[in-house]
Amino acid sequence: MALPTNMGARRDHFVTSLNPGFVAKPDTPPQRILDVAGGTGDIAFRMLKQAHVINENPETRVTISDINPSMLAVGRQRAESQLPVGQLASLNFLEADATSFRQPDGTITVESSTIDLYTVAFGIRNFTDIPAALREAYRVLRPGGVFACLEFSKIASTNRNPAASLFDAAYKRWSFSAIPMIGQIVANDRDSYQYLVESIERFPSQDEFRDMIIDAGFLVGGCGYENLTGGIAAIHKGMKPLDT
Repeated sequence: MALPTNMGARRDHFVTSLNPGFVAKPDTPPQRILDVAGGTGDIAFRMLKQAHVINENPETRVTISDINPSMLAVGRQRAESQLPVGQLASLNFLEADATSFRQPDGTITVESSTIDLYTVAFGIRNFTDIPAALREAYRVLRPGGVFACLEFSKIASTNRNPAASLFDAAYKRWSFSAIPMIGQIVANDRDSYQYLVESIERFPSQDEFRDMIIDAGFLVGGCGYENLTGGIAAIHKGMKPLDT
């Protein structure tokens, strides 16, 4: 299987691996998806297409949640200009902090055990309290619901794989030198691209993040993650136990 090597392909692979809208048996309640830190709609729009078009399930609904109202505004504008009417009607937006889906007055914005699929793509490394966000994901998911995260990660290097170790070292050197320079040239914004590289480096390894997911109460299968492009990015999944 060819692994995706660019951002768009990684997002596509992430969504198809989750296959939203697929129904294994009739009379299944409509699937509710919460896409967190998804303000611009990159994942949510793919989810709706997979569910409504590929799986022919127009009952699937997606809520985009983001703490940044400017990103949500971009998502709304893109949705209105890009989505068919049926998909647009199945999309909602929520301004919220992923560590606590509550308004300042304490009102809960996402009820417990109401979400079938919680997704976050290239966002969780920026959360102020990742364990709290994982616990909140566990709370809002129904029993049997799935937490799925696509995030930049660590090159899969081991002592028994010298080539991977060399790739890891070369990739880090390139990241810290080239990516901020590209940001300066392309966007006149070196600082944001420098932060990108540093935030990726600070993010836990695949095994460490898997253990954080388990600590939040989720069950994981196999090693708990799928490496993409040798570990430059990884998909993590966990299921809320059925007996909760």
